[in-house]
Order: sequence, then C-alpha cells, then structure tokens
Amino acid sequence: MTDAPRRTPLDALHRSLGATMTDFAGWDMPLRYGSERDEHLAVRSRAGLFDLSHMGEITVSGPQAAELLDFALVGHLSAVATGRARYTMICDAEGGILDDLIVYRLGEETCLVVANASNAQVVLDALTDRARGFDATVADDRENYALLAVQGPESAAVLASVSDTAPDGLKYYSGVPGTVAGVSALIARTGYTGEDGFELFVAPGDAETVWQALAAAGRDAGLVPCGLSCRDTLRLEAGMPLYGHELTTGTTPFDAGLGRVVKFEKPASGGSFVGREALEAAEKRAEATAPRKLVGLVASGRRVPRAGYPVVAAESGAVIGEVTSGAPSPTLGKPIAMAFVDPAYAEAGTTGVAVDIRGSFEPYDVVALPFYKRQR
Repeated sequence: MTDAPRRTPLDALHRSLGATMTDFAGWDMPLRYGSERDEHLAVRSRAGLFDLSHMGEITVSGPQAAELLDFALVGHLSAVATGRARYTMICDAEGGILDDLIVYRLGEETCLVVANASNAQVVLDALTDRARGFDATVADDRENYALLAVQGPESAAVLASVSDTAPDGLKYYSGVPGTVAGVSALIARTGYTGEDGFELFVAPGDAETVWQALAAAGRDAGLVPCGLSCRDTLRLEAGMPLYGHELTTGTTPFDAGLGRVVKFEKPASGGSFVGREALEAAEKRAEATAPRKLVGLVASGRRVPRAGYPVVAAESGAVIGEVTSGAPSPTLGKPIAMAFVDPAYAEAGTTGVAVDIRGSFEPYDVVALPFYKRQR
C-alpha cells in the first residue's frame, strides 16, 4: 500500500481554479489550469504565478554553518554574502550528482538550502551525516515554508504593488526578508523559467493570502496561475537542467557541462569537500577525452522526442547520443530537446543528426543552448 500524495497549503485553491492535479515526487501538484501553452506564453510575455511548496527547505545554522556547506557541497558557500544566493550541487564521494540546489545566505550563521522535491530527504540525510564534527545544526524546515513564485516580465511590477520591498532594487540571486501582502516573507530574485522573477518563502498559513494578493495585483497585467507542465517547457527553452534528466548520480558536474559550479579553492575548509578527488579526476577526464556534450536539438518536423530516445547519425543510424529532455516549444513553435551527444556532433549548426522516434529517424538541427534568452 502506497502513501497518499502530500498536499500543499494551496491545494483547495488549485482545485477551486479547476487545476488538473498530478502526483509529482509524492506531492499532489497542479499540472495545468487550462492550456499549458497559454500559461507558458503568459510567463514569457506577462507573468505567471506558481505554487512550488513541494520544494525541500533545509536550514543550516551555527558558527560553522558556511564551513559545513563548503565541505558538504561543491560550491564555495562561505564566500557568499548575507542576502545573496548561490546555485550549487551536492555530490557523492564518486562525484555523482545527488541534487542541484540553491543556497541562500540569510545571516552570518544561517543558510537556507533548497532542494528538489524528489531529493529533499536524500539531501537532508547527506547534510546531517556530513555535519558531524562541525559546530552547526541541520534542520528539516519543509513543514515551515510554503513557496510561491511570480515569474515573467511583469513580475517586478506585480510584486511591488503588494510588498514593502522594492523588487527592482534586488539583484539577481539575492534573497532578503520583507513583507508581501502584509505577511513576513523571504523575497528572492530567483526562478526556473528563463524570465525575471521572484520566489517567495512564507509560512504555510500565509500562502493563500499571498497568492490571492498577487493574483489580484496581477490581473490587469495578464498574470495567470501556472502549473508544472509549463514550468518544464519554460526551463527547457532556457536550457536549465532537470534532476533525473540532465543531472543524475551517474553524471558529474563536468559531464553535465556545469563544471563551473565546482570550486576547488575553499580556504575556510582547507579545500576539502566530499567528492573532491573524484571531481578532480572528472575534470581531467573531460579535458583529455572530450566526453559527450549537452546540446540543443530543434526539429525540422512535428514529432516530439522524449527522454531516453537515441540520437543517431542520419546516414548510418549509428547511435551518437541520447535525449535527456524533449517537448514542443511554445516560443519556437516546434519540438526541441536537450541531449548528450558525441563531440563530433556537438557543434552548433551540425547537420546529419536525427532522433530515433519509435523506429523513425526524425531530422534535428544541433543548436547552442539555451534555446531562448530573454532580452534584458
């Protein structure tokens, strides 16, 4: 007998809006409210409102909180200033990615680690284990937060009308305390859509107040509620990796083309961190043997590739890679995919590449990532 999916504090509201719900990482989440294409395009051109309360919040606090995170994660977290955030990863001893994370430096001795819903317990357990010997505490705060996101070109204006914090004054990848709709919130200028936007951490009991205030404030700007389906196509167009697709325990950050997040120089921890030796070897391997590279693929036809489909050389049929994510692109108007391919086929503009879609070789053009980049 399986456990029933968990529900966010906004579950009843989603159902009242007619959302199609789905089980995602053990949570009952809104997949879409109407047309996922319309939701996607609203975020690209106006604004969208998301419930992300399934994400996993973990607070690390104490005199050696930052030093612990330097040791536990691949990034240099002790170098992050209070009020700023950092994208990073947690790896196992072999360099495999356990999850990708955002860490917010809330104070000199306090950091908020935000993990993907499917990996939150894994991250919590790993941080707890790695905290031994550090003067720091790891606390599971998943029950203490609801997380809402307003994303899109109009998001700053929408948020400004209901907050005491001027959104335009926040730098990208910052997170500061403030109020939204009269309640306390951590206001972060972060997101997973490729657009400007904000993520709001609030008490679960305040989630509906904040949602309703944002929805009302954004009505004239064309803000719409958005589900997980359009969040996936938005992040795909923006070339952002998804755990379980572009990132896995069988992949190192260097394999995924994200070696830049690994910081070997960490004075506070003496340069020691979990997975360091394996990651040093992975970096050398990447430089010497040119592993498969993550690229973008754009279809000539209409058939949509899915994760796991082989990428082939069109003439010979030889397998040269594998699709990691694929979907129709509402912005481009054609199917797109991310895939790991052999270096000989990784250059943007390479021709003669196809995706084997159920025995049919469908032609695709190799392009540089991301597929979409917003105008600043």
